[in-house]
Amino acid sequence: MKTVFYTDKGKVRQHNEDSVDVFKNSHGDYLAVVADGMGGHRAGDVASQLAISTLKGMWENTDKFKTADQAENWLKTTINEVNQEVYSYSQSHTECEGMGTTLVGAICTSLFATIVNIGDSRGYILNENGFHQLTEDHTLVNELVRSGEITKEDAEHHPRKNVILRAIGTEATISMDIKTIMFEDDDVLLLCSDGLSNKVSEQEMKEILSNDDSLGNKGEKLVHLANDYGGEDNITVLIVEYAAETESG
Repeated sequence: MKTVFYTDKGKVRQHNEDSVDVFKNSHGDYLAVVADGMGGHRAGDVASQLAISTLKGMWENTDKFKTADQAENWLKTTINEVNQEVYSYSQSHTECEGMGTTLVGAICTSLFATIVNIGDSRGYILNENGFHQLTEDHTLVNELVRSGEITKEDAEHHPRKNVILRAIGTEATISMDIKTIMFEDDDVLLLCSDGLSNKVSEQEMKEILSNDDSLGNKGEKLVHLANDYGGEDNITVLIVEYAAETESG
């Protein structure tokens, strides 16, 4: 695997409430995670950092994931524990009351990738079949699209576009989406916060990820493009490429 990640506060926000990291266990499996925090007075960055640091601690002692079921069950159990950790922290620290975070993550092995999603951070795959979004946004607007009340075009400019229906840490229990895909030579996985996906089109993402640049240059180009288009939100990009070498930033 080759991995690279970048996070940027953008051009408007005073603080960066996104968090991102990649962890490798002793068996050579990877856990890649992007979290986009929310909450008043910088509580968002507390939520996203707490979620990722909790995951890191749990990942270090994992066994080898031989099947997709093992990876999916690990994510279900662990994300529930992460949710409880963030929720308990918000309950015991008044300055963090109501904080939460989106989370999109992927366990990447030599055979498959298992993706978990809560909120509106996204996962995409670039492979021989093209470029596709793997995750479903847990937002009010996306529910309106799915029910046929508005079109995808209407959703782009809907006044309640930022209303998230699921987030880690806002409730005592959490519901998540988990799916497993085959992950093969030259496949590229992109995880990102909505600071990227709200600004950069899927066609632009595909073109950047498909070119002959280094993985680092691809990540930088995606962040720069989101900033060029306004950069109103924090921008986080994490790329995993199925390859022999590892690169991180």
